[in-house]
Amino acid sequence: MTEPALEPLPVAEVGRLGTAVLDEVGTVVVGMSGPLRTALAAVLAGGHVLFEDVPGLGKTLAARSLATALGLDFRRVQCTPDLLPLDITGSNVFDPATSSFAFRPGPVFTGLLLADEVNRTAPKTQSALLEAMAERQVTVDGTTYPLPAPFHVLATSNPVEYEGTYPLPEAQLDRFMVRLAVGYPDAEQESDVLLRRLARGAEAAPVRQVVDASTLLAMQAGVETVAVDRDVVRYCVALAAATRGHTGVEVGASPRGSQALLLLARAVAVLDGRSYVVPEDVKEVAVAALAHRLTLTVTTWASGASTQAVVRELLGRVPAPAGAPAVG
Repeated sequence: MTEPALEPLPVAEVGRLGTAVLDEVGTVVVGMSGPLRTALAAVLAGGHVLFEDVPGLGKTLAARSLATALGLDFRRVQCTPDLLPLDITGSNVFDPATSSFAFRPGPVFTGLLLADEVNRTAPKTQSALLEAMAERQVTVDGTTYPLPAPFHVLATSNPVEYEGTYPLPEAQLDRFMVRLAVGYPDAEQESDVLLRRLARGAEAAPVRQVVDASTLLAMQAGVETVAVDRDVVRYCVALAAATRGHTGVEVGASPRGSQALLLLARAVAVLDGRSYVVPEDVKEVAVAALAHRLTLTVTTWASGASTQAVVRELLGRVPAPAGAPAVG
């Protein structure tokens, strides 16, 4: 089920197509240009995306619109307390015609899986996504089934303070390349949302497909060609290491965090039309890539501090390499 490797697209073409995807999604989703840019960068870097914020801000619409613009096979799972792991992975079903069991794939067998309100389902079901996200395969009754390529999870969640939510397991949370907060739109943006709804005369907002699955794979291969200077690599490592030494952090970012930071920075560079990474690319995605991997000490948490604030503090303390790398 795995797609064959494709020739990488030139960086300039990847940047052009990426901009076209964001422009198309922007015709429907208002006031989320920053989070959508980071979400697309995560997909180009081969990662998974978690949108976390209060209900009603358009997280589901953003995820669905991005999937449509990318031209991926799309399945949605509405996560509820009674959702079972087999409802996601699939199960073996008895076939009376053959008197045998046959595997019936679940919704995870798709190009892009939208796990809506993922933290409203029980931890056991949340964990069913872990193997799929980490290994891009699922195991049912001892048999392993590979998932199609590309495969990405775009999940939405509500803050854990909301009734009926369960904290995501740390292992699963760490598998998301980024966690993004949407935030409330300003008055002008909210007015734009209402005016667009009135102009459409319907609830649904059409999104045009910009690329397809094969093109996305070629775009991801193009991102892999981006050059990274050793000083930028050391900067990513230094930021991750600084989270481990922060007095207000109980558990800091692992090497997976520094890797996610670097891969995201490459994708952001491509979206800007560059074939090399500069420190500003790392700074742009640092909060999204690292904050959800941190666990604060009880004292720091009780003081009202956030993991996002810790990462922003470290961005001001850890020296960045001077100048752009002379590569590319």
